[in-house]
Amino acid sequence: MTETSLHLTRTVLDRLEARMRFQVKGRDEVLKLVLVALLADGHVLLEDYPGSGKTTLAKALGDALEDTAGTGFPAFRRIQFTPDLLPSDITGVSIFEPQTGTFQFRPGPLFAHIVLADEINRTSPKVQAAMLEAMAEQQVTVDNVTRPLDRLFFVIATQNPRDVAGTYPLPLPQLDRFLFKIRMEHISREAELGVLTTRLARRDTLDPKQHPRVSRDELLAAREEVEREVHVADAVHDCLVDLARAVRAHPQVVQGVSTRSLVLMIPALKVAAVLAGRDYVSGEDLAWLAPSVFGHRLELGPGAPSAAEVVRACLVEPMEALSRHTLRP
Repeated sequence: MTETSLHLTRTVLDRLEARMRFQVKGRDEVLKLVLVALLADGHVLLEDYPGSGKTTLAKALGDALEDTAGTGFPAFRRIQFTPDLLPSDITGVSIFEPQTGTFQFRPGPLFAHIVLADEINRTSPKVQAAMLEAMAEQQVTVDNVTRPLDRLFFVIATQNPRDVAGTYPLPLPQLDRFLFKIRMEHISREAELGVLTTRLARRDTLDPKQHPRVSRDELLAAREEVEREVHVADAVHDCLVDLARAVRAHPQVVQGVSTRSLVLMIPALKVAAVLAGRDYVSGEDLAWLAPSVFGHRLELGPGAPSAAEVVRACLVEPMEALSRHTLRP
């Protein structure tokens, strides 16, 4: 990568990563995946037990975005999903104004740039359907009127896989809308010590000079720069399709990956290349992202290994074919 190419994207990624690393300890791999999803215009599902830092991570990302009052959308909103939640609670509602004799629309928390959907599997299918429209089409429909969301619309959803009482499992079509499903494991001993010793410093407001925020326009410009400047060789496309076909043909896979997942993976691979300091996608990017992109989209038969193991096994032959090609632009 030359000094001038992808300069804006590299700057945006560095600033976001610096702020989030200061507030979230021991989650470097997860942070990188979240940043990839943000710049690739995807959404993320975080899964693990309570107290693992899922909400802290989402809030740190929302805090890293500058005030966007000029767009009419707040930078960050949090939605706590519960069984009695209604679709209008997240999309908004029309309220009658006696002074004017008309109904005025009051937007809900989905009208934001970064939305934390906390415990998304605890709400009813009706609310999840409203979330699906927002995630898939970047719009909401209220009273038969469709209202667009902003171009920068990013959902971080969380769920606890162990506490399943009173939950509504996410259907596969909705899971397919998440670019990544990330399992957050326990952090290292050193990282946990860092959480304890820096808790007061992390609670205080960050110095804007030392940890500057990122604007909405910078993020959108970085997306366009990645799309324009990062090269994807035809051999990478071949490898993706061959991988998808191998996964679908696996004897222990009941339902394989969708074509949509392949389309969503292209911009993610481009951002991963930028993180690695390249202006072209390589097999390393594919091997890194494939388990997180494909794993939650698979429906496995009884006795099958984990989804990540299936994906890695199916990746061997396509990667061998990819290694024989030149991927540079």
